[in-house]
Amino acid sequence: MKFSHSIQFNAVPDWSSHYIAYSNLKKLIYTLEKQINRQPGEAQTQEDEENTALLGGSLDPDTIFKRMLDSELDKVCSFYRLKELEIFGELDHLLKDAENYKAETRDLDMDAVVETENRRKAQRSSSIFNVPFRRKRRTSTMSISFEEPEGFDSDSDAEDNAAMIKKKKPSTTGRPRSKSAWDGEASAHSAMADSRDDLRSLDSPTFLRRKPSLAMEMEASEPGQLSALYDSGINLKKRTISLYVSLCELKSFIQLNQTGFKKAAKKYDKVCNRDIRKDYMEKSVNPSYPFQEKTMVHLDENIAKIEKIYADVVTKGDQAMARRELRLHLREHVVWERNTVWREMIGIERKAQAANFGIRQTLLGGVQDPSKARLQGDREAIETKEFVTPVGRYRCPKWLFSGTFFALVGILAIFLALLYVPIMKKPEQQNCLAMLVFVSLLWATEVIPLFVTSLLIPFLVVVLRIMRSDDKPHQRLDSKAATKAVFAAMWTPVIMLLLGGFTIAAALSKYHIAKMMATFVLSKAGTKARNVLITNMFVGMFLSMWISNVAAPVLCFSIIQPMLRNLPSDSNMSKALILGIALASNIGGAASPIASPQNIIALQNMKPAPSWGVWFFIALPVCILSIVLIWLLLLVTFKPGKGTTIVPIRPMKDSLNGVQYFIIFVTLVTIVLWCTSHQLESVFGDMGVIAIIPLVLFFGTGILTKEDFNNFLWTIIILAAGGLSLGRAVSSSGLLHTIARSITEQVDNLSIYGVLVVFAALVLVVATFISHTVAALIILPLVQQVGQGMKEPHPNLLVMGAALMCSAAMGLPTSGFPNMTAIMMEVPETGVRYLRVKHFLTRGVPASIITFAIVITVGYGLMMAAGL
Repeated sequence: MKFSHSIQFNAVPDWSSHYIAYSNLKKLIYTLEKQINRQPGEAQTQEDEENTALLGGSLDPDTIFKRMLDSELDKVCSFYRLKELEIFGELDHLLKDAENYKAETRDLDMDAVVETENRRKAQRSSSIFNVPFRRKRRTSTMSISFEEPEGFDSDSDAEDNAAMIKKKKPSTTGRPRSKSAWDGEASAHSAMADSRDDLRSLDSPTFLRRKPSLAMEMEASEPGQLSALYDSGINLKKRTISLYVSLCELKSFIQLNQTGFKKAAKKYDKVCNRDIRKDYMEKSVNPSYPFQEKTMVHLDENIAKIEKIYADVVTKGDQAMARRELRLHLREHVVWERNTVWREMIGIERKAQAANFGIRQTLLGGVQDPSKARLQGDREAIETKEFVTPVGRYRCPKWLFSGTFFALVGILAIFLALLYVPIMKKPEQQNCLAMLVFVSLLWATEVIPLFVTSLLIPFLVVVLRIMRSDDKPHQRLDSKAATKAVFAAMWTPVIMLLLGGFTIAAALSKYHIAKMMATFVLSKAGTKARNVLITNMFVGMFLSMWISNVAAPVLCFSIIQPMLRNLPSDSNMSKALILGIALASNIGGAASPIASPQNIIALQNMKPAPSWGVWFFIALPVCILSIVLIWLLLLVTFKPGKGTTIVPIRPMKDSLNGVQYFIIFVTLVTIVLWCTSHQLESVFGDMGVIAIIPLVLFFGTGILTKEDFNNFLWTIIILAAGGLSLGRAVSSSGLLHTIARSITEQVDNLSIYGVLVVFAALVLVVATFISHTVAALIILPLVQQVGQGMKEPHPNLLVMGAALMCSAAMGLPTSGFPNMTAIMMEVPETGVRYLRVKHFLTRGVPASIITFAIVITVGYGLMMAAGL
């Protein structure tokens, strides 16, 4: 959580205006950053001129920022002194009253006093039910008044303190209980239920024969004195709890503000490349009265005094129990008093997350229509629409009348038609064709979530009896055998490879290793626009190789924020930088087998699967050459260097620790084993088994937690698993072989190169409009079968070329997650997006064509050289 939010969550609501204004300090830091990085003679905007005038003209930025910090420090110190004086004064009065109370009750058994008072209250409460209307009697605010059936007004304090009065019954469960004479947790109902028994015990001969206690003698001689002592004890307990809460809030006030000054000075040093934090903290903050060590010691001493008073009055001297009970009261106070503040802040957080809900798909497909997104925080109930029929009025969910619903109905109609219109000769192939078209349409239109469509595949395969036996190719499997076969196809070594990739990505991101490497490289780029642009593009590609092309652009965009803040909002450099990172991240999705799901699907369809070394041999030259040519395209079309002043990115100053070295070592060892998997096949069997190494080492040692595991992109895993089961079903039914044979006859006169060009163009068009992963799921199994059926079989070559083209489809904002992330980037001050759809059409489409040309030329030569 950001500290600006944290300070609002944890601040005492009534004191909120007296805390350090951390958000204002952040705004000042960014304003000073622009002032520091402005070149001499550079024209200023009207906003910059106003900021310069407000900040004191040509004053040194350090002086301006320290003045602001001094102002906040004076505000915090002044408030703390006044509040401390007030609270400590109340504490002095409490100490005196506690001493007086102890003197008055020195020879009294307060258990007997409480017992007598409880019996009296029980007697009064029992008579309520016999009196229709009873005049209200004044009662303590700390107790629940059973005598006030009408107009009773209670709050949480009164309810909490009712438990302080009524004495606990002996525990029958063996659990430890409070020794407090004032503590009791029986409810009002149990008190009234026991009242008659209590009254009978008062009148019993056994009670009359007891030896009168000092408390009873005092009550007999001076009626009302016990009630006064009882009320004094309750009042003293209430004041003690209140003062304990106030002292703890005062302590929290010190700690929050001290953290705020540290973070503000640290952020200023980081953003503006200064070094004032240590000096300012030592010379200004730490010597200030609230932040001195003796102040905190004095505060702790007073808290200990409060605990001692509570122990003497309530828990019979048991300070450990007193401390536990006071902390419980503090927790209840915080929850009750700040509930509104927390709810408002959480609402703001949820709205901020919901703003990007439409584009935050875990898949690499198109942007979800906001009308499809059911945001729980925005709409409590499902929207409905009323319609009139001859038999009455009815209300139905509004989505039933949307285009999505009619599209779903149309897809279902096509599915049913294909089930019964004879196209294929064999029933299993007829059913498989219907399922293939049905699933493909659902994926392409996204009328339901993509992973849900994947979950339908095993259901349809079993119900429609699509799969055939491997031993007897013409015999259809029954439901039980088909279930085992289809679920076996969903979990393969390829899925484990995907999990291994997610694990490495999570470790590299969580421990900032990827960010440290990226900032180190980017810091060497200098300030020339062309160098900065190509460096950021290669960093985006490299990160996409290892932390996926879903997370890589997000990380890159966060790294370049200081650069974007110091560029004009309409700067061509900003557009070129954001678009360049997005296009490079798309290309980087082909650079390694774990960079994107389509590569995993390609490996599943390649027999035998190539090693990582072979993949790098083919993919890296294609990716590098593509990025260089796209960089030239961006330089020519955007001209980003014209009138651009770039702020260099500074590397992270943190040094690597032992955990980070361990993560790097395990990652490198795993990658080396993946690259040499063919040579080690007799040991590990498959790359999926090697993927277990980082899973065990990172999760087993606590480097990653179960929360990290839960945060994996499970929708992608389900999608990939569904695609694998679809491929297995289409192949088993014989449909894939039939379709591939007919296509092979059409391209029989073409060479392997011609077939590659045809399928690469087909994949490029399809993947531009639908998800890259979905395009791979639908087309790659077909490509593999076509390649297998050719006179000169080269199935692996065609699959590899098609997989590379899936990542090269980037002509629209919806073509891949990097593009979706890029088009949502906004100027912070205005909320205006940096990019428009036209930027993707005029640069993304040519970039796709450039990559297509490289794949069918350089890529083809490399694939032939690798023996695919």
